[in-house]
Amino acid sequence: MTQPDDQPTPTTFRAAPALAGSVTVPGDKSISHRSLMLSALAVGESRVEGLLEGEDVLATAAAMRAMGAQIDRDAEGIWHVHGVGVGGLLQPDTALDMGNSGTSTRLLMGLLASHDLTATFTGDPSLSKRPMARVTEPLSRMGASFTTSPGERLPLTMRGACPAVPLDYRLPVASAQVKSAILLAGLNAPGITRVVEPVPTRDHSERMLRGFGADISVDTEADGTRIISLVGEAELKPQQIIVPGDPSSAAFPMVAALLVPGSRVTIGNVGLNATRAGLIDLLREMGGAIEIVNAREVGGEPVGDLIVSASALTGVEPDPARAPSMIDEYPVAFIAAALAQGRSIFRGLEELRVKESDRITTMAKGLRAIGVTVEELEDGIIIEGRGGAPFPGGGPIATKLDHRIAMSFAVAGLVSRAGVTIDDMRPVATSFPTFVPLLRAIGALE
Repeated sequence: MTQPDDQPTPTTFRAAPALAGSVTVPGDKSISHRSLMLSALAVGESRVEGLLEGEDVLATAAAMRAMGAQIDRDAEGIWHVHGVGVGGLLQPDTALDMGNSGTSTRLLMGLLASHDLTATFTGDPSLSKRPMARVTEPLSRMGASFTTSPGERLPLTMRGACPAVPLDYRLPVASAQVKSAILLAGLNAPGITRVVEPVPTRDHSERMLRGFGADISVDTEADGTRIISLVGEAELKPQQIIVPGDPSSAAFPMVAALLVPGSRVTIGNVGLNATRAGLIDLLREMGGAIEIVNAREVGGEPVGDLIVSASALTGVEPDPARAPSMIDEYPVAFIAAALAQGRSIFRGLEELRVKESDRITTMAKGLRAIGVTVEELEDGIIIEGRGGAPFPGGGPIATKLDHRIAMSFAVAGLVSRAGVTIDDMRPVATSFPTFVPLLRAIGALE
């Protein structure tokens, strides 16, 4: 019996035989968002191949259409975007519904901050709990004004400023979304907008802005601080973009292949940007057999194929400075640590408390529910590994409408005795609509 779309869809994932085969994961979510936004600001037609067609990215496409861009998908799955030019966005007729997408919301707020228009942003219950002050504060300095719900949350209405004031801003916390929002606002601001980044974060915005013809430079100081300077009132040129596979999505079959005994899985066309590859480094340090083959560059981004084999893992205490390079992968890293030999200590993860859910608390509760001993810290978690012994199982796991929580415990179910039940798999559609078919393709759900 099928569930109505507005009802939870509980699902139980059970112990799997050895996983095998070759798969690809959907296009990178971060790059997909940015490709649509920058294509909509170029004059002419851009083509995007491999776009992630999850709900988050489709929310970005709908918003850009609402502001004047023509965006269509052809029968071959290639997206065609006819842009309106920097400064050419139109007043949307209705509120922009961002669904569950924090990236769409924060980046679009930046994009609109230097346009003479008013827009209202709404979202689902999960997104409406996420604070927006880290973006509204710097954008207000550029001249935009905001009327927000209590706690600087959605729904909110913003009024852009044109001309906006170029900003010189030092990031108080490592956040690619805040950095990108300021740079996008700077596109239509006269003068130079500068972002100082003490801890490097994913650099897709800088790479793509340069590819579209923006005058952007990045200087790195001796201590690793990055200074990103963008010359405003840019003219962007249309591009042909090939989106690599999302390393955050690849994390789930990768960890599954490491944990399910006897597995060997190839994951093709995975983005290997150094600012996103922290999980691969971490899993290798834990003893994971992960081989990178066919390394190449696609559309300015490093890409490769991963061959992952089942491995006995050991506990780890990673440097907190690594957090930005794998911030979205920590939930599934916690699953790997829970099955490893020995204790793992993860710190410096305050950012996880303001994601789609409080991912530290949500993961800690879920891990306890399936038989793992954990201690929650203010900035992280301590996990006592089970030394390879399967999880007892349990549930239903309260995922708090968080797609990465749902997929992480689905992976745990594959190495459990009694199975792990997820309370609702619907949120997975936001980033990885083919998650369950992919698991089935490598033999996990026979």
